[in-house]
Amino acid sequence: MRKSHPIRRVVLATAATVSGVVLLLSLKPASDPASASAVGAAAQQSPQGGTGGGTQASTGSGTVTGDATQTQYGTVQVRLTVAGGKVTRAEAVQAPKGGLSDQKTAMAVPKLNQEAVAAQSARIDSVSGATYTSTGYKKSLQSALDKVKPSSASTGGAAGAAQARTVTGKVTQTQYGPVQVRVTVAGGKVTEAEAVQAPKGGLSDQKTAMAVPKLNQEAVAAGNADIDAVSGATYTSTGYKQSLQSALDQAGG
Repeated sequence: MRKSHPIRRVVLATAATVSGVVLLLSLKPASDPASASAVGAAAQQSPQGGTGGGTQASTGSGTVTGDATQTQYGTVQVRLTVAGGKVTRAEAVQAPKGGLSDQKTAMAVPKLNQEAVAAQSARIDSVSGATYTSTGYKKSLQSALDKVKPSSASTGGAAGAAQARTVTGKVTQTQYGPVQVRVTVAGGKVTEAEAVQAPKGGLSDQKTAMAVPKLNQEAVAAGNADIDAVSGATYTSTGYKQSLQSALDQAGG
């Protein structure tokens, strides 16, 4: 009996050791650095699963800023807020300032902002007494609207974008006769422009023959009504641009 005590102690010690090893092995995976890092990585990825900031542009919503337009009295630049393809807000982020320009800007810009939202185009009236500011505003406004068009056009689908559409602008009366422009638009771009009415008779025939082809070419190249007047045919050029803008407004709608 005395000899059996050392053996019993060895057996008990061995059993305790095995139990300890088994317990350590069962606890090790929970504290495994590799497992912990994997869990941490998954936790870090979760907050980043949201959509990016590019969704606004694809849905025709967001903010666009027109090109800065230099005028005789300073720079004019317009910013638009667009929602669902429509202008909901217009503001001048730059406008002439200093001296009398402060008064004219304070008088003109709020009216121009209001007109831009109401018209949904750059065909707005100049504010009396602030002609240069109004002209610069309309040019910058048109450039901002041009940036909106691709977003709104993309919602129409590939079939609608590929289909050509011909629209005719309103008749514009000039000192030498009416001017009316027709444009063909395909894929959101002007592919053809023509004057279906233009001043005629006497000297007007020469001026029309000289000016209209250039204006047609400019309209297609620019894709908007911000084109240069043809020297020597100012009235025809002005009437052409006004009718062109009305045609583009219809095409954009």
